[in-house]
Amino acid sequence: MPSVAIVGSGLAGFTAYQTLRRAFAPGEIAVFGTDADPAAAWRVRAAAIRQREMRSESDGHCRPTTFPGLAFSSVRRRRSPRPLLESAFNRYHPSVDEFLAHVERKREQSRWDESLVLRPVQRVRGVDEGFELDGDRFRHVLLAPGHPGLNIPEELGRDPRVVHSYEPHDYAPTVAVVGAGLAAATEWVNALAAGAEVVSVRRREPVRRPLNVPRPYFSRRGLAGFHRLAQRERIERLRTLAVPSYPAGERWDTPLEQAAREGRFRVGASLNGSAQVICATGFRRGFRHDPLLARLVADHQLETAAEWLVLDPDSTVPGLSDARRTLAVAGAPAQWAFPGADTLAGARYAAHGFLRRIRSCPTR
Repeated sequence: MPSVAIVGSGLAGFTAYQTLRRAFAPGEIAVFGTDADPAAAWRVRAAAIRQREMRSESDGHCRPTTFPGLAFSSVRRRRSPRPLLESAFNRYHPSVDEFLAHVERKREQSRWDESLVLRPVQRVRGVDEGFELDGDRFRHVLLAPGHPGLNIPEELGRDPRVVHSYEPHDYAPTVAVVGAGLAAATEWVNALAAGAEVVSVRRREPVRRPLNVPRPYFSRRGLAGFHRLAQRERIERLRTLAVPSYPAGERWDTPLEQAAREGRFRVGASLNGSAQVICATGFRRGFRHDPLLARLVADHQLETAAEWLVLDPDSTVPGLSDARRTLAVAGAPAQWAFPGADTLAGARYAAHGFLRRIRSCPTR
């Protein structure tokens, strides 16, 4: 068996794999997952909300290094320098089609399919000088299980009108959209374009910012300050960063303002008699909702803080990573180390920390 394993074959695991390929051949990495297409789940969700552009910018890609970004590929394809100019001002956003084509290219170039083991992992258990994944042993393991399921508020679970925004759906003549983040904003515009009357049901006004967390948290200086926070302060900071947000701009404001003048869009604090209720409420949060992570925490009495698994700044798990073995976490469950962990940049950050720990292991 290879000495290195990735648990999770989604985009976080795929991006980590691209980084590991700088040091390992495909036969030296085992990737456990349930789908050979790393964009399978993301593709369905993007299609469900009719997403056309990425929220991420040029560096929102699966390559192991930030540079070059997707803007460079766009320059060659369009034969225009405009994507680079937009990228210089953080205004370039690749299309969904561009991003999916990039994933397909990297899948072939990196020989991703040669490393795949198409079965889920139920339990990760620390053993001497490594970890056991349902009977198979590896010295170094990176967990990238993805989001632990769609979040539908408990009080709406039995309502026959309800559909989650990330599930395929059309639009009824009257629509209530619960939530106020990017998916909600996209659904407001989609439903209005389909001719519906829309009510935005939300508890607070959304924050208008370009990325899902403020840009400084993607920098070394911003991360250094975040890592210095005491545990209680870090919990509060992460909860603050989790508030709903979507980018500023005419793409959203113009159709919403026009529909409001026409009496087709308004904000409400509670549900009304709309024929359809769309829950744009994202994903469940916290390690307790992920059976693999919950079992890992219980088996090894790992430290947690509120809904987060406590990690070292490089995304490795304290107490289970040492000079002989490495256990790291990437993707949404790794926010304790990187606030934007559920982005491609976050997956890349975790993968580099994982690879550094492997390289420092004398018996790698």
